[in-house]
Amino acid sequence: MEGLRLIAKGAEADLWLDPDWNGRRVLIKRRGEKRYRHPELDRAIRRYRTIHEADIIHRAKEAGVPTPVIYQVDPEGATIVMEYVDGVKVREIVQRLSGDERRRLFRLIGVQAGRLHRAGVIHGDLTTSNMIRAGDSVVFVDFGLGEVSSEAEKRGVDLHLMRRMLTSTHFSHADELFKAFEEGYRSAMGGEADEALRRMREIERRGRYVER
Repeated sequence: MEGLRLIAKGAEADLWLDPDWNGRRVLIKRRGEKRYRHPELDRAIRRYRTIHEADIIHRAKEAGVPTPVIYQVDPEGATIVMEYVDGVKVREIVQRLSGDERRRLFRLIGVQAGRLHRAGVIHGDLTTSNMIRAGDSVVFVDFGLGEVSSEAEKRGVDLHLMRRMLTSTHFSHADELFKAFEEGYRSAMGGEADEALRRMREIERRGRYVER
């Protein structure tokens, strides 16, 4: 694709940067063909997942969670054209922040995760690699594994991913960051937070049992 720059190559989709799409700087997410699948099945899967991800992003935005603006969805081409968010991944700045800044940031992330869950949206890959700090906002990105559900188990899986990521990637601050995240999450979720957090702890115990 002429004029585009490949910035990320994933198992399911590639991300291209277009510096001048109708006068805008955008990201183009395209789900490529999978040769191991029957062509018609492959087309149907890529079409469905493209539409589904765009719908999830729309639901998240309606819930008050900052997400990239979608400019165009091409189901047949399995392509989404969306806003390029000018900022930095949260994963890259945690170590550079003061303690107070880190806690404020993760409380905000917790609030936004709670808003997602209250709206029946599961992110599916709730990690600091999929959050971009842009000014005073934190923009959630990459909803490719997202789904619509209010099941406590699925909420617990989202929270487990966040906690496990903090332990492995930001281990020196993991406890304080998750505490701040949980405060924000509870403030957005209200009484529903208890069951989701309980499920998260159950999932952690299952994981330790399997590892043995």
